[in-house]
Amino acid sequence: MKMSNTFLIPEQYKGLSPLDFIKHALMEDIADGDHTSLATIPESESGKAAVKFKEDGILCGIDLAEMIFSEVDNSLNCICYKSEGERIQSGTVVMEIYGNTRSLLSAERLVLNCMQRMSGIATNTSRYVREVEGSGTVILDTRKTTPNFRMFEKMAVKTGGGENHRFGLFDMILIKDNHVDAAGGIKSAIQRARQYLKDTKKNIPVEIETRNLTEVNEVMECGGVNRIMLDNFSPEIMKEAVKIIGGKFETEASGGINLDNIRKYAFTGVNYISVGALTHSSSSLDISMKLSK
Repeated sequence: MKMSNTFLIPEQYKGLSPLDFIKHALMEDIADGDHTSLATIPESESGKAAVKFKEDGILCGIDLAEMIFSEVDNSLNCICYKSEGERIQSGTVVMEIYGNTRSLLSAERLVLNCMQRMSGIATNTSRYVREVEGSGTVILDTRKTTPNFRMFEKMAVKTGGGENHRFGLFDMILIKDNHVDAAGGIKSAIQRARQYLKDTKKNIPVEIETRNLTEVNEVMECGGVNRIMLDNFSPEIMKEAVKIIGGKFETEASGGINLDNIRKYAFTGVNYISVGALTHSSSSLDISMKLSK
């Protein structure tokens, strides 16, 4: 079973796959056995499990769920009635699984943990995307993710209509305030970044965070970047900053932006808005799995 093409794992991960995650997650949960199921359910018992949405939302993680069931017991038969990214109404059964009852119960919690988390992120992302409709602004995620679950959380953001920012520290140079201060200022930080790329022959984009209009003007004088982050600007000041930048560099808004104010920020003309809350504060969707003979 392959994951959806919604998200491609970066080459730098050198062989990391969803299956690696599944194996470790099952070891964490089952270890030397699901002793409750082994103790109470006959080995030959078989049944059916129905995965049902208990609230409205966007489905995400059903491909991963199939992989989990297959890894637990490749004789299990999964029938999917809905696909990744579909908007689902409460009460809808999205998949049914037939086979050994012990296997179904051993897979249950990992399947639900993943689907609930991913569907919650996709659903929340879709709310942010709807809020900026008509502005041309793109919603981005951040690195504020759950350790070892980042690939799936970023996949969920894309399923909800957002886009992925850098995947990790390896695929972009993002010079933040601490880097600027440690390097001795904006000009020094940018010059060092450009020299590093030249020395290492790496071809990755450079972004720099700015905290005020003075720093924006410093970056404009230096150049040498692909994108300017405007961090914790008010919508009014951000509009002025976007005007100063004048399309010479991509622009990204960040910091203190939520569903209540994001539309104001989107219509300042900024290209991107990154929202950490997509992954660190999305509530898991209520999804259940019930067995029957």
